[in-house]
Amino acid sequence: MTSLDSVLDKDGVRLTVDDAVATVTLTNPAKRNAQSPALWRALAAAGRALPGSVRIVVLRGEGKSFSAGLDRQAFAPEGFDGEPSFLDMARGSEADLDATIAEYQEAFTWWRRNDIVSIAAVQGHAIGAGFQLALACDLRIVAEDVQFAMRETSLGLVPDLTGTHPLVNLVGYARALEICATGRFVHAEEAERTGLANLVVPADQLDAAGSDLAAALLAAPRDAVVETKALLSGALSRTYEEQRTAERAAQGRRLRDLAGLAD
Repeated sequence: MTSLDSVLDKDGVRLTVDDAVATVTLTNPAKRNAQSPALWRALAAAGRALPGSVRIVVLRGEGKSFSAGLDRQAFAPEGFDGEPSFLDMARGSEADLDATIAEYQEAFTWWRRNDIVSIAAVQGHAIGAGFQLALACDLRIVAEDVQFAMRETSLGLVPDLTGTHPLVNLVGYARALEICATGRFVHAEEAERTGLANLVVPADQLDAAGSDLAAALLAAPRDAVVETKALLSGALSRTYEEQRTAERAAQGRRLRDLAGLAD
């Protein structure tokens, strides 16, 4: 592989790989990186296409906005060309509707795999599906002009692209409910204060901040980061005693590996 390899470039998504760092870029700034089923399939394909050497994935959007959410064409009676419209989906069986939404969610699930750390670099608008895509990542660096909002409820819908779980984990139930039910904007200061954002930087420093964080994450041995991520991501679903047990098991694996005794 060359030092910078373009792995995928279609339907508004480009994946490039530079050694241990992959970058997924939303590439339709003219439409503020609005999302569609085709884009979701391309995002899922990007996850499947990651080489095993990749440790860090940076997600970014070209232009002034990270992603303004679902393309408004989704709400038109005809929907997207070659795709079931929302009305068609509603008229179908419950099993078909569930399967369709599950397919869409695949674009949002792979970012939290234990073998990678994902960083969303977010500027401008991150609305609805855009907010949920940022929430799909492990970490978020945001520009000072960021505007998060969850607008699904105001449209008579719910956030269904995996965003509710991380949102509640990050900001708590009460604030998550208020953000979703009102659809209001969350700006940079609140995002950092409530844990939505790890870091706030000027917009012109966003890409550099992502690169700096990626480099810092690469400084530790890969297997130690993988084990630590697994411990932390599972902590909320374990009891205190279960977490103690998981810590001991993980440390045992690390010590055996460092002693050259691993299987």
